[in-house]
Amino acid sequence: MSDHYVITIARGFGSGGKTIGINLSEELGIPCYEDQLLRMASDYSGISEHLFAQVDEKLRGSYIKKKLAGFPNINRIAQPTDKKFVSDDNLFNIQAEIIRQLANTESCIIVGKCGNLALKDYPNVVSVFVEADMDYCIKNVKERLCVDDAEAERMILKTDKYRSDYYRYYSGGKEWKDPKAYDLILNSGRIGMDKCAQVIKDFVKIKLMNN
Repeated sequence: MSDHYVITIARGFGSGGKTIGINLSEELGIPCYEDQLLRMASDYSGISEHLFAQVDEKLRGSYIKKKLAGFPNINRIAQPTDKKFVSDDNLFNIQAEIIRQLANTESCIIVGKCGNLALKDYPNVVSVFVEADMDYCIKNVKERLCVDDAEAERMILKTDKYRSDYYRYYSGGKEWKDPKAYDLILNSGRIGMDKCAQVIKDFVKIKLMNN
């Protein structure tokens, strides 16, 4: 098994993917990164954390215009003197570089942020997608954010759409929920968050013992 490993968790809004990541972090004794990545990317680049938050798993401006402009170069970070230094694409690239640096140096969990894309060539990675039926997601969002059913459903649909568009853009046209993009697809509404965490733990051992 590798000296260190990374678990990436993509998740539908309300599915509990972030909670699963936090629980795994406590059980495995490794850090879980989500919003912390925005601060780390800001510290690395000197760009305001507020700008990273604006493009956190979503596209600013028109997605159609971005699509017509062609798919981004997700391997090159622009320099401070480049006019593209604070562009959406460069903010994505800086964040992806932070994720790769973490994967090279420690065991950790990455929630969201297209972590499976950033680490697609890394053998020490287990990539997971967590989803659930709408009723289950609505229940979780209502409890967490104190909204009614209609507002919870609206938030779920809106959030999942911008996450899907974001993934499609930065993957070069691939689908966010494509099973081929992940090692595991889990339905948290059917087996519960605790069992999802256990399945992921078991799969880490199975996959990485062979590397």
